[in-house]
Amino acid sequence: MEFIDYYKILGIEKNATAEDIKKAYRKLARKLHPDLNPNDKEAHKKFQQINEANEVLSDPEKRKKYDQYGKDWQHAEHFEQQKAQRANQQGYEQQFYGDTDSDFSSFFESMFGGSGRKSQTKFRGQDYNAELTLSLNDVLNTHQQTFTINGKNIRITVPAGVENGQVIRLKGYGAPGVNNGPAGDLYITFNIAPHPVFKRSGNDLYTTVTIDLYTALLGGETILDTLTGKVKLKVNPETQNGTKIKLKGKGVPVYKKAGESGDLYITYDVKLPTHLTEKQKELFTELSKLK
Repeated sequence: MEFIDYYKILGIEKNATAEDIKKAYRKLARKLHPDLNPNDKEAHKKFQQINEANEVLSDPEKRKKYDQYGKDWQHAEHFEQQKAQRANQQGYEQQFYGDTDSDFSSFFESMFGGSGRKSQTKFRGQDYNAELTLSLNDVLNTHQQTFTINGKNIRITVPAGVENGQVIRLKGYGAPGVNNGPAGDLYITFNIAPHPVFKRSGNDLYTTVTIDLYTALLGGETILDTLTGKVKLKVNPETQNGTKIKLKGKGVPVYKKAGESGDLYITYDVKLPTHLTEKQKELFTELSKLK
């Protein structure tokens, strides 16, 4: 497995503090976010790499293992177990094989091959965890995404309707096993970025549409840009501020249920006129007298 220098990826030194790591990650994440670089494959690849680097270095325990074991940090617990076993059997090995080399590099050699005696114990590979950031528009259709984990490009199919925080497992896409043991799994957590106009709740969407006082009083039409195109909304006469309407089937697709979608709920916000002319004030005064 190729060694990936997480410190280099984040542009920090090995003695960086937790705050240094956080600042470096946030700075790069803002620069390389897929929403800001929709057609830049290299930026997308780097975004996945900084997520991976941040996941390891921001966790004190993982960082300690990474600093000590490098590319094999996921197997740290297995290595420690093997070292303990070798220590307990040292007297036995010296009796039958003579002095043993306790150098750290020889330990790795005995674990993974080379000359001499090697452990035959099989260990399952470490699971990988990754985050995939999507926009609200991304979840409207089933599509493919490619991202990089530990230097390896992985292409997955993202079903329409995935939710924020949802986790899926890819069996066998984690770290390779030790001594021909089975590979670990890859767990992907989806992060759905907030949308500036629509708020999602389950499969339903919510938004607010502003209409002027005259349209609210007399009725009329207004145009709304939905995630799937423009929609003409009919405003009934005497529409009150805060009135809610529903557009059936204009929400988010239901996860793994083809043809089913949530609804879009719209709240009307009636905007009162400002900077009235003298003539307008006179007319509103006349109206107030009529009541």
